[in-house]
Amino acid sequence: MPRRNLIAGLALVATATLALAGCATGSSDAGSSDAPAAGDEYGLIEAGTLTVCSDVPYPPFEVEDPSSDIEYSGFDIDLLAAIAEKLDLKVSVQDVGFDPLQSGAILVSGQCDIGASAMTITEERKANIDFSDPYVDSLQSLLVRADSDIKSIDDLDGKNVGVQQGTTGESYATENAKGAQLVQYPSDGELWPAMQAGQIDAILQDQPVNYVHEQDDPAYKIVETYPTDESYGFAFAKGEKDELREAINKALKELQDDGGYQEIYDEYLAAK
Repeated sequence: MPRRNLIAGLALVATATLALAGCATGSSDAGSSDAPAAGDEYGLIEAGTLTVCSDVPYPPFEVEDPSSDIEYSGFDIDLLAAIAEKLDLKVSVQDVGFDPLQSGAILVSGQCDIGASAMTITEERKANIDFSDPYVDSLQSLLVRADSDIKSIDDLDGKNVGVQQGTTGESYATENAKGAQLVQYPSDGELWPAMQAGQIDAILQDQPVNYVHEQDDPAYKIVETYPTDESYGFAFAKGEKDELREAINKALKELQDDGGYQEIYDEYLAAK
């Protein structure tokens, strides 16, 4: 073969080889460059999903709801769902007891990414839990039967008063309901039926929860509310979810600014 033709032929072969190599490399890169799942930077226990631990039922904050895609609804749940949407995450809810949640034990165990259960931010809890920015303020309240002679906390001497174990309602009753016999229940799911069955004379707990009971059954009424400077926060394992907590706070602020928060608040907490 003449030298000129040989050089031309080699050039064609080299060009073809480089083209094929480029195609092969491009194909390999495309196959291996899977996009990271949403929320990978937050250290979620399930990729793309915000796993929420909550003590259900605790209306109007968290209740079972078969009509919901996530099978739960309420102020806490709907607010977190809106936050998760801003973070491009799905939501999964696990029903757990309040005491291990407020102590931080469940969060540290890795069972969930976040706790949402109308949990008051307190210094005692902050020793074991990192909290989000406050997302709602609350009061304590006293619920009695409509025909009861109990008119105030001063009338509870010798009465059986139901409280939820480990809550600020229990703490308030211990400090202020002098002479009352406090009866502890693990959740409102046991507390409210005990009241209806006549096993206790009153319930001292968060005002929004007692308000739901008052609205649902006119045989019961709130006779007093107590300002306690309480604010609720979402809970995280201590020192383990800083990136997620910061993202939650940012999305919460966006919802407060764009009106999304107010819509959820009006649905569950505004007086009807």
